[in-house]
Amino acid sequence: MNIWLQLLFSFLKIGTVSFGGGYGMIPIIRDEVLSRGWIDDEDILWNYIAIAESTPGPIAINLATFVGSDIGGFWGSLLATAAVVTPAFLIILAIAALFKNFSKNKYVKAAMKGVTPIIWGLIISTGLLLVVKCFYANYNDFSVKGDFNFHALIIFAVVGGIALSYRLISKKKIPPIALILISAAAGMIYYIPL
Repeated sequence: MNIWLQLLFSFLKIGTVSFGGGYGMIPIIRDEVLSRGWIDDEDILWNYIAIAESTPGPIAINLATFVGSDIGGFWGSLLATAAVVTPAFLIILAIAALFKNFSKNKYVKAAMKGVTPIIWGLIISTGLLLVVKCFYANYNDFSVKGDFNFHALIIFAVVGGIALSYRLISKKKIPPIALILISAAAGMIYYIPL
């Protein structure tokens, strides 16, 4: 099958079965991309996730765009992006038309309560995987010594200290874009060889 059709059908499937927003989609996208062999180095996928999070727009759409571009060029990017958005668009369009009638339905309420723990689980597992991946180069085998990334711990401590100090001094949260820029600068300082 043509790679563009594969991207289209895969991201239509992802967009159809994913609940909980972009963070809930990350494990599904990860499994699909790695199982199909579209990206053989998981670190590249984690880089895409980092870029997708730090660029404007929803993370799942940005991630679909990056993966589609990597696998199928411009048309792959366009198809993956459209495919991941289309199911949600159509479902929301239908729900908006029917929601007034169904919002108080006991079955709809029960279904929403049933889906909520899974969404939380997907989001938490993605967060934990990102944290572990940040500090361990080989997060599949913790028995390997020397894989702990001390630079990541230092960056985490510095950025966390800056955010906490800013919060205590100004009584406001530091803007997320500022945290991203500070983290990027710290990463360049630590990881670019002199």
